[in-house]
Amino acid sequence: MSNIVTVGYITEGSTDRRFLETIIKNTVEDIAFNCEGQIDVYDPIFLNVPKSANFIDKVTYAAQAAFENGIFILCIHVDADDTDDINVRKYKITPAINAINETPEGKCGIIAPIVPITMSESWMLADKDLFKNEINTSLSEEELEINRHPESIADPKMVIENALRIAQEHLPKRRLQLTIGELYQPIGQKIKIEKLENLESFKKFKSAIESAFRELNYTH
Repeated sequence: MSNIVTVGYITEGSTDRRFLETIIKNTVEDIAFNCEGQIDVYDPIFLNVPKSANFIDKVTYAAQAAFENGIFILCIHVDADDTDDINVRKYKITPAINAINETPEGKCGIIAPIVPITMSESWMLADKDLFKNEINTSLSEEELEINRHPESIADPKMVIENALRIAQEHLPKRRLQLTIGELYQPIGQKIKIEKLENLESFKKFKSAIESAFRELNYTH
């Protein structure tokens, strides 16, 4: 008889939801593949939380919804909005986890934070070849001005939008222009774990999933 893993997740925005869904599933499946015995990974479940609530309340609300829906692991996404994740973990992630632990009854207590540096768009640049394929350009990383480590870019969203402008500036004005909003889902679906593992923030997320598997006694 196989074990199962059910995962829920919340994100800062709708584009993050489209981008992270497959990445979450692929990460969990990657870890499950290396465990002893068969583990079935279900599709991640997006949990709607009150938009007007603060971050801690959103997480506790999601933890309760996760418990009620039989979800084992809750992934919580928040961008670092900085060159490191120290402040966001100190002032958001840790207080949210503490709030769950204070009243654990009826809440999913296995939390896996997703904290991209500086924002989730940096993960979109983890595979530059994939990015270039998706925007249909043969221009070099230097020409597109994306020739930096993704986590060293202060505003990766602006860099992506600039790359799109450069890649499309020679196209006829009447041709429909590709926008960044059209890139989140396809890149999220196609990007390989091996590419994401070049990012420290992703490695922390994967480590959190590995810890969750140990807590579930699925691995040692």
